[in-house]
Amino acid sequence: MKLKKPTKEQVWRAVVYLLIVSAGNALSAAASALFIVPNGFVMGGVTGVGILVRNLVGEGYEWVVECTVYVANIALFLLGAALLGKKFALATLAGTLLYPLFLSLFTYLSGLYEARTGHAIAAGEPMLAVVFGALLFGAGLGMVIRVGASTGGTDIPPLILHKFFGIPVSVSLWALDGVIVLIQLVAAPLDAVLYGIVITILSSVALEIVSPIGARRAQVLIVSRKYGEIRDMILYKLNRGATLLYGETGYLKEDCRMLLTVVSRREVVRLKNKVQKIDPEAFVTVSVVSEVRGRGFSSAQVPLPPAERVEEEEPQENQQ
Repeated sequence: MKLKKPTKEQVWRAVVYLLIVSAGNALSAAASALFIVPNGFVMGGVTGVGILVRNLVGEGYEWVVECTVYVANIALFLLGAALLGKKFALATLAGTLLYPLFLSLFTYLSGLYEARTGHAIAAGEPMLAVVFGALLFGAGLGMVIRVGASTGGTDIPPLILHKFFGIPVSVSLWALDGVIVLIQLVAAPLDAVLYGIVITILSSVALEIVSPIGARRAQVLIVSRKYGEIRDMILYKLNRGATLLYGETGYLKEDCRMLLTVVSRREVVRLKNKVQKIDPEAFVTVSVVSEVRGRGFSSAQVPLPPAERVEEEEPQENQQ
């Protein structure tokens, strides 16, 4: 069977995907190697396991963190490939390899900085190191998750538990990271573990902010007797799709029509103003959705036939 030559768009998407995955892993590794590990903090994930082993071995063995991350990532990857299949293996291979490589690179750079200055980055400023480390780590994970990739490591056991026992991934991931942080009390001082809890919380917040960036949109529901005019306005003036829903009013139990559409957040005010102009009594609700795919958002816009278009009305100034 002859393989088809990839299109320019497919090649471009693959390049962007690899760049984002690489940048995300680099940010997370930089956060660990530059801010968290040198300042003696603890954290979750495979890096947290590496810190635990380093603390048990003793100070001065920073390379133990890198070796532990390599071994743990490869072991968990093989476990995931065996239990979750080839598709999972391909999706997590990049993260499994890139994060340890970037961790080694930034650990080397951190060592150069300490040799030159005599202290770690943000030494003596623990909250500065915690905040920057947590936000960078969470932002890096968010970038990777945003394109549907995985960083490997401790992402894998929650996926296995979800497949075989139906346990939500988010719950088991939080529990696993919490256990990794708390178990480090055996080899780390209490304040380092408390900082580790702060790092886990802040990185989760950063992840929740970064992962849906560019994907959040406004979902608008409109109830109006003039649904036909509003539908035409949405289709031909805003060039957005609209779905007509059938309902029944709660008090009079009359049949009614509702319009459901999704627009960018910048278009919400414009849409509301146009709806108000068509029907001042229209009932409008706006909610934020975290992911939108389809015409005009994740794929190119397909304009309606020119013959069906309605010319955009020029905005009129308010009469005094």
